[in-house]
Amino acid sequence: MEFMRRKMMTIVFLNALVTVIWCASPRCNPEDEFLGRFCKKTEPEKPKCVDIMMNYCDDMSYTHTMFPNILGHRTREEAELGPEYLLLSVVHNLLNGECTPDIRMLGCSVLVPRCEKEKVLKPCRSTCEAVRKSCRHAFEGIEMAWPYFLDCDRFFVSDQEGCYDPLEGLRVTQEEDQASIDNTPEEPHTVIQFSYQSNTQMNSILKKTAAQCPEIATTYSIGRSVEGKDLLVIEFSNNPGVHELLEPEMKYIGNMHGNEVLGRQLLIYLTQYLCSEYLLGNQRIQSLINTTRIHILPSMNPDGYELAAAEVQGTNDPENEEAQNYYSWTLGRGNAQNIDLNRNFPDLTAVAYGRRRHRHFRSDHIPIPDAYWFDKVAPETYAVMKWIRSIPFVLSANFHGGELVVSYPYDLSKHPLEEKMFSPTPDEQVFKQIARTYADAHATMSGNNSERCGNFGSIGQDGIINGAKWYSFAGGMQDFNYLHTNCLEVTVELGCDKFPAEEELYTGWQDNKEALLTFMESVHRGIKGIVKDADGNGIKGARISVRGIRHDITTAENGDYWRMLTAGIHILTASAPGYTRAMKKIHLPARMQKAGRVDFVLQKAVVEPDIEEDYNIPSMGTYERFDPYNQFERYAIREQNQNREERQEKPWWWSYFSRAHGSAPTWLLRID
Repeated sequence: MEFMRRKMMTIVFLNALVTVIWCASPRCNPEDEFLGRFCKKTEPEKPKCVDIMMNYCDDMSYTHTMFPNILGHRTREEAELGPEYLLLSVVHNLLNGECTPDIRMLGCSVLVPRCEKEKVLKPCRSTCEAVRKSCRHAFEGIEMAWPYFLDCDRFFVSDQEGCYDPLEGLRVTQEEDQASIDNTPEEPHTVIQFSYQSNTQMNSILKKTAAQCPEIATTYSIGRSVEGKDLLVIEFSNNPGVHELLEPEMKYIGNMHGNEVLGRQLLIYLTQYLCSEYLLGNQRIQSLINTTRIHILPSMNPDGYELAAAEVQGTNDPENEEAQNYYSWTLGRGNAQNIDLNRNFPDLTAVAYGRRRHRHFRSDHIPIPDAYWFDKVAPETYAVMKWIRSIPFVLSANFHGGELVVSYPYDLSKHPLEEKMFSPTPDEQVFKQIARTYADAHATMSGNNSERCGNFGSIGQDGIINGAKWYSFAGGMQDFNYLHTNCLEVTVELGCDKFPAEEELYTGWQDNKEALLTFMESVHRGIKGIVKDADGNGIKGARISVRGIRHDITTAENGDYWRMLTAGIHILTASAPGYTRAMKKIHLPARMQKAGRVDFVLQKAVVEPDIEEDYNIPSMGTYERFDPYNQFERYAIREQNQNREERQEKPWWWSYFSRAHGSAPTWLLRID
């Protein structure tokens, strides 16, 4: 009986369930409406305001958003996986902190738009346009296109359409910070971010610095590297772009070896410091720039730096210091052709040694042998040679790493079998004075307690050394400067670590800042003047000789000259073809801070035979001969065309996005 009762109850329940199902309105299928069938349509759930749950957008001035968003992302997960959100997460690093959080918050206003009363509000077009105007250069600096989702016309609306300011919260914070600053008076000062930059970021900083100080700064390119990167120079002067009469010119060159990077960073910081301090009214900096024409090339080897930086990042393992040290000493030293640029200049030192047996030999303005052009000349070397021939540089320093010392010419030993032999130039005393200027102003370089690296043997304790006595090599840049032009150049080795950790950059700047400034100021030592004819016209190419120093300098375009000398009594002679000689005796006081003015007036005379031929010194052709057979131009064009075909790389930042979810964001690539 109990079994029959349960069976009857089950049958009643099933009949009731069937009745309910039979009476319910059937679900609509796509063909139901066409066939006239009755069905009940399911109303889609309306979007609602939801909490913002995206980490990089959690500081917006509002707390609710809605999906789908303005870009059509249907869910928060879909938005987070997109390249747009990825860009917002790395934009601070990409732009080196510039224009953030403005860019990030502007992007968040599109990805997670404001939601009020179940309705999406769009951000203001005026805010977008203001950010784009002030930040577009930052994207151009890294060769990145302005992001499509920050299109002010497409995703933003006018004030009349009812918009909101996506930076509202940021402005409140900034006002509070400003109020705090206003309540704590502080002297204005220069702000420098001590971090490494890519080549593109470096050039962006140089151009931005010149734009901030257009009255005293300009940038120009002296050529391109093997891989087509600009060799960008920034110039500081009270009249940038113009050689002014009697104003000395000096240069700094960094990163000749791509893996020796501290010099590159110091020169980037120096450009920012000079611009900022000039604007802040620093009298020392204003005096320096108003009386000197300063040229700074932070990176002579941008291709090598790129390789070295990539390898250092790839071996950034705290437990594997040996690997880091190995890579920093090897990879990226040469250029993209693996040419050591500091061995690639014409070996004029050997020529000078060959001439010294002649009674009236000179060690200046030695022409480049024609045979040099038939070897492999790096485009970076070629560009620097043309540069230093085109400007009457007086003083120079190039920066390296691996030791803590200032080295001065000659770099090539005067005896072919002696690799560590003291080999002085005729200007030995002047070079020692120049080298000591930097070493003594450095925080630790000249101290007896300074730690030496010992990578090339003992170098003494006073912070300076003759290059050939340290270790001998041919084809160096500082020897070429001295023997081919008026310029006196030294090599500054900045420390044992060629690629120091980023946290050590501030210390490097503090150790070298005073030395960098003092060295530039020292270009005003010695004498300067103008060599004129009887009518008062400047004589170009006149020679200034100093008795006892077999190294002349020549006058510039308008007859002006600069001759760095030590204190004491000197006998000077000015001469030029077609003019009589003029001689003067001068006394330079030991504590003289400015160059003494010594002018000459030369009288017309009968043209005499060339002195060099008269004393049977072997001739090498004229000084003006530079790549006479156009050998380099033909080689360089062929090499660079081949290189461009082989190397069609994406920008350095592309690696951030190459593994992004979905298709790669090609909209970030610029189309020139």
